[in-house]
Formats: sequence, structure tokens, C-alpha cells
Amino acid sequence: MVPKGFLRYQVLKLLNEKPMSGSELMSEIEKQTNSHWKPSPGSIYPLLAWLQDKGYIKEADGQEAGVKRYALTDSGKSFLAEHEKRREEMRKRFRGFGPGPGFMGPMWFEFYPEEAKELKRATKDLAIAVWKFRDKLREEYSEKAAEEARKALEEAAKKIEDITKKLLE
Repeated sequence: MVPKGFLRYQVLKLLNEKPMSGSELMSEIEKQTNSHWKPSPGSIYPLLAWLQDKGYIKEADGQEAGVKRYALTDSGKSFLAEHEKRREEMRKRFRGFGPGPGFMGPMWFEFYPEEAKELKRATKDLAIAVWKFRDKLREEYSEKAAEEARKALEEAAKKIEDITKKLLE
């Protein structure tokens, strides 16, 4: 699962370090995600075109023949700083929710990726349900719904703890 805005942020961050081509960006992001995800050309090149249209990136000087590299503009650096500020605000806002960034992402169950596919899906479904529930409670708080959800989560946690105990025996 790739969070919304992840690709744009990664591209901006990488281009802030040095000029890169679309294929170099794809390879570097794949490397940084431990080969869990490699963006496709269909996601990278439209993003680069959009960033260029907005004035956040430009073609880098001193191009090699056949390779188009991009560099961040001053406007792009400001845009990246805004992204980083929002990311930090989100980290502060959701600190304590779950074991940390990416807790429901591709790193889960990486030792047995194929065998744990359904478990990973179920974990993701649970996390999404909790987030949707939290958002709905913010709109309109219900003591009854909060109590029902608390009981359901405690029951699920207890069952998973019991399964873990059996595995340890």
C-alpha cells in the first residue's frame, strides 16, 4: 500500500539531492523501499510533467545525449518544504497510533510474503476500518458506537494474543 502523495514527496526529495532521470527515480525508489515497490513509468512520467508544468522542476543543465534529467527549482524547494511540514504535522498528530510509520504496509509479514498475503490484506482492512470509524466519530461522536468499537478491538486483540501464546507453546 502506497500512501497518497508518497510518490510526489519521494520524487521531490530525491531531486532535491541531485538531478535525476525518470528511470533513475524509479530505480532509487525501488531501492529505498527494499524492492517492495517500484513506481511504473505510467506514474513517474506524468508526475514529472505535472511538476514541470507547475514550475517545481526543470530540465537539468549539462544533459547527456538521450538522458533527460530533472532538477528542483526554488519553487520546487518551497513545495518540498511545505510537504515536509505537513508530514511532520501528521506524525505529531498520529504519534501513538500503531507501532510506527508503515505498520500496515509492505514490511508486514515480509518473511512469508506469499503465504501471508491474506493476513496482510485483513490487517490492512482492519486499519482502514479503524481510520474510517475514527473519522466518522470526529464528525459525530457516539458513546454507544465508541463502546462497541472498543469491545470489538479488545476482543480481536485478545484472540490474536491467544493465537500468539499457542505458537509460543
